Amino acid sequence: MQDQRFLESEWDYCIVLDAARYDVFSDVYDDYLDGSLEKRWSKGSSTPEWAYRTLDGDHDIAYFSSNPFINDLGIPLNELKWGASCDYEWTASNHISNVFDVWKTGWDDDLGTVPPESMTNAFRQNQDAVEEADRTVIHFMQPHAPYLTRGKGQKLKQIRKGIRRQEEEESGEDGSGGGILSSIGNTVRPKVESVLEESQFAMKAGLWLELDPVSLLRDGTRATAMSYYEENLRIALEEVEDLVEELDGDVVVTADHGEAFGEEGVWEHHIETHIPALMEVPWLEVDK
Repeated sequence: MQDQRFLESEWDYCIVLDAARYDVFSDVYDDYLDGSLEKRWSKGSSTPEWAYRTLDGDHDIAYFSSNPFINDLGIPLNELKWGASCDYEWTASNHISNVFDVWKTGWDDDLGTVPPESMTNAFRQNQDAVEEADRTVIHFMQPHAPYLTRGKGQKLKQIRKGIRRQEEEESGEDGSGGGILSSIGNTVRPKVESVLEESQFAMKAGLWLELDPVSLLRDGTRATAMSYYEENLRIALEEVEDLVEELDGDVVVTADHGEAFGEEGVWEHHIETHIPALMEVPWLEVDK
């Protein structure tokens, strides 16, 4: 299996499906798209790691991002106070010529995420930027939780709120500061998250927030989560199917990382957890 070779490969448009694992994608993609599919090895097991290890250098890309970690705020990943807990001194705006924060403009409060149609709308509304850039990336949030038919996403909502709060603090819009307690909290939180992520129970507990309790009790965590996950992937692919017909050029569909459902004791996805469920991603060169 070859490495993902995201930037080294030939494409005009790259559609990134966040957390799309290869095996589930390979089972369903041909209901929506035609093309040549390969299994490739990602450079990261989470979005911050993938972005840091993939998007180095300078790139003339119009990047439509539904993921708050890839943003135009100018805050390095290692300084984000919510969600990343990493040492990566990487900022999207330092490496990508034009980042569109669709995670802000296309957010749906009821769903707790950016629905697929918000991504395509943002792309269609910014065609001048697309035409000026060498290449374009359209980074959908799905099949990553929250699961759209649940409509009660929690985790991504908290990450988004935290990043926006930090943006306001650093721009001086929020004068509350927070003092020493806030400083202590910002120091301790990453350490607490690191310990919790080593616990399989803690990983599963975070996933339970996104699942239907009745289905969870009846079918168990893995079966329930994978059912919602496949449904999320199919919803995204329906939108991608329509979008690719509008794209004039070479189109690739891939993922930043996969998603784990108990493989090797891992649930969801975590930084520098290099197991096949998280590192094996699809690479589909689309036939139109």
